[in-house]
Amino acid sequence: MGKPLIVVLGAGLGGATASFEIKAAVKDRADVMVVSDSDAYSFVPSNPWVAVRWREPEAIQVHLPPVFAKKKIGFTSVGAKRLHAGEKRLELNDGASISYDYLVIATGPDLAFDEIEGLGPQGHTVSVCQTSHAAAAADAFDAFVEQPGPIVVGAVQGASCYGPAYEFALILDTELRKRKIRDRVPMTFVTAEPYIGHLGLDGVGDTKGLLESELRDRHIKWITNARVAKVEAGLMHVEEVGEDGAVKKTHDLPFGYSMMLPAFRGVPAVRNIEGLTNPRGFIIVDKHQRNLAFPEIFALGVCVAIAPTGPTPVPVGVPKTGFMIESMSTAIAANLVAVLEEKEPTAEATWNAVCLADFGDGGVAFVAQPQIPPRNVNWASSGKWVHLAKVGFEKYFLRKVRKGESEPFYEKLALHVMGIRKLRF
Repeated sequence: MGKPLIVVLGAGLGGATASFEIKAAVKDRADVMVVSDSDAYSFVPSNPWVAVRWREPEAIQVHLPPVFAKKKIGFTSVGAKRLHAGEKRLELNDGASISYDYLVIATGPDLAFDEIEGLGPQGHTVSVCQTSHAAAAADAFDAFVEQPGPIVVGAVQGASCYGPAYEFALILDTELRKRKIRDRVPMTFVTAEPYIGHLGLDGVGDTKGLLESELRDRHIKWITNARVAKVEAGLMHVEEVGEDGAVKKTHDLPFGYSMMLPAFRGVPAVRNIEGLTNPRGFIIVDKHQRNLAFPEIFALGVCVAIAPTGPTPVPVGVPKTGFMIESMSTAIAANLVAVLEEKEPTAEATWNAVCLADFGDGGVAFVAQPQIPPRNVNWASSGKWVHLAKVGFEKYFLRKVRKGESEPFYEKLALHVMGIRKLRF
C-alpha cells in the first residue's frame, strides 16, 4: 500500500505557502501534490504597482515547477475542472483525474464581474485582481494619460476586498501628480462600505479618519453605501442606498478610466456541492479548517466561507488577509499530521489581520487581532514608512516563495509595523 496523497488545489498565496508547510510537517508520511491553472505564482499585493508600471509582471512572479521539484512536491498546471468529493477524485481540465486521500482547497476566488452589466476587463472597467488584469490596466492607463478625464475607483456591492481599491486610487493620484496632470483628472471613490475605512471589518483603529483624511487631502470625492447598477462605456450608474435599504440618490458618473473590485464567489470546480459549499460557492469549514460533510477536505484563504461582521445597507463581505491565510495553513498542516497519526485535529487558526496599503508616497498600515471585533489589538497608523515596508515585504515574500520556505511571516510583520520589534527584510 502506497503513501497517502495530499492534494493542494491552488498555488496562490494560500496554496503555495500551504503546500510548503504541509510537506515540511508530514515529511515522508505522505506525498503532497499541487494542482494549479498556472505555472506562475504572482505576488498579488503588488498588482496595483503593475497597473501604473511601477513593476513589470515578471518582477512579481515566481516560476513554480522548479520550486516544487526541489521540495519534492508534485505539481501540475493543467487546472481542475470539477471536484467529485464523494469519490475523493479531482477531475482535471485535460480529462485526467487524481484520486486523493486528503484535499486542501486553496483556490482563491472566482471574480464575479458578470453580476454587473459592463463591469470588468471584458466590459468597461479594468482590474487589479490578477497580474494579467493589472498588465492590461497599465495599457489602458497609458492611453488614458494621453487624453485625461475623470477617474472612478472602488469596490462594488458584495465585494470583500477593499484595501486594494483605496491603494489603487491613491497610487493613481500619486502617479498623476508626478506626470503633472492631476489637475485635469477629477476622481471619485465608489464603495459598498457603509463608511470610508470600514474595509469589511467594521474599521480597524482609526481607518475611517485616516482614509477620509487621505481622500480629502487629495481631492478625491467619495460615495459610500453605493450599489453599481450598470456600467457603460465611459459612464457608471450608481445607486446610493439609505440606512433603510431604499435608494436615496442616483449618480451617473462619467469616467475616462475606472477600476472597480468585483464581488467574489467560489470557483466553478467546487461550486454547488451539497455539504461542501454555501450558496456563493465558498467552502464551509469548522474551527480546524475541516469540512464536516467531507472530513478529508480542508480549506483556507479567500475560498473559505466567513459571515459578515454585521448587517449593512449594501452587502459587504469580509476580507481574508495574508495573516489569516498563513495561520490557516499552519493549522491545516498540524491537523493533517494528527489525522495521519489517527488522532483528532486540534489546531485552530488565529484569524488576525495585518495590512500595508501603499500610496506610492506614503500609506496606511493596520493590525487587527482578531480580525473581527471586539479585538485585543486594534491598531492603525500612516506615514511614508508604510511604502518602504511594503517594498521590503514584497522582496521578502517573493524570496520566501522562490526558496519554498514554510516559516510563517505575517505575525513577524504585524509586530514589526507596530514597532514592537525590528524585522530585517
